Formats: sequence, C-alpha cells, structure tokens
Amino acid sequence: MSANAVGRNVAERDAVGQDAVAGGAVAPGAAPAPLLVELVALAHRRLTAGLAAALAEEDCTVDQWRVMRALTDERGRTMGELAQALLIPQASLSRLVDALADAGLVHRRQDDQDRRRITAHLSRRGRTRLARLDALAAAHEAAVRTACALPGPAGPADLADLADLAAPTGPLARLAAL
Repeated sequence: MSANAVGRNVAERDAVGQDAVAGGAVAPGAAPAPLLVELVALAHRRLTAGLAAALAEEDCTVDQWRVMRALTDERGRTMGELAQALLIPQASLSRLVDALADAGLVHRRQDDQDRRRITAHLSRRGRTRLARLDALAAAHEAAVRTACALPGPAGPADLADLADLAAPTGPLARLAAL
C-alpha cells in the first residue's frame, strides 16, 4: 500500500471518528465530551469550595449560611419548608438547625395558629453574623465575576435565568419530578 493510500485511509478513519463523536458515539481511547450536568456539577464544586473557604473564616459552613439566609424573613419556616427550599435532606437540616440554635443564631417557635407547627427564625445575633457572612460571600462573588470576566455586581435581571432554573417550580424541578 502506498503512502498516499495509507494517508487516505487514516483521513477516512478520522472523518468517520469525527462523525461518530458528533453523533454521540465515542472513538476508542477518547474521552466522551462532557455533558451539561457534568459541567454544571464541576462549576458548582469549584464555586462552593471557594465560598466554603471564605465562610470558614467565620467558622461557618455553606449549608449553615444557606439556612440562615433562608430565615431572613420575619415569618420563619418549618423544617419541611426549609428542606424543600434548600434541597437538604430533613435529617441533615435538623442537625444544621440544632447547631445554629446551640450557637444562638436561630431559635424555634410554636406557631400561634397551629401549636403543632414549629418554625425556625433567625435571632438578632444570627442577623448580625449573617451580615458578616454575606459580606464574605459578596467578596467571593466579586472575585468569581472578575476571574470569569462577568459584569458585576449581580442584579435581579443578571441572575434571572439561573433563578428560573433553580426555582422550585422551574424546568429542572419539573424534570426531577418525572
């Protein structure tokens, strides 16, 4: 076989391989193209690792910070509401709220209308601490925006598409319910 014929065979094989990759198949020995869910998971882990390091300065975890942020309204939330809103298993959430309550950052209260209903509320001390934590998170976000060349600071319109995706009634939540 001549050198030109070998070259044509290699080129044909490469072309077929590229078609297979474009069609979803993976050439032998090649890594598959990453899926959207993989890329989002990697981005989430990197963003969360940076935020966790920033919050650790105040001896706080990302999930503790998220719980405190979810309790900023005056009405409080039940454990079920918090678990659903934050996508944290209820047993894990109970441990988080217990730790926050032990630190005086959160308190539980019986509902005035339904005595069986217990709601969690952010304490005054929790609000003070949350302000410091939010400042650390904002500084981390500013660093992320700078590193990614994103405009900043974030506004409601800036994050609208992500907020829609993350909403309890958004397309990803509907997909997960299938």
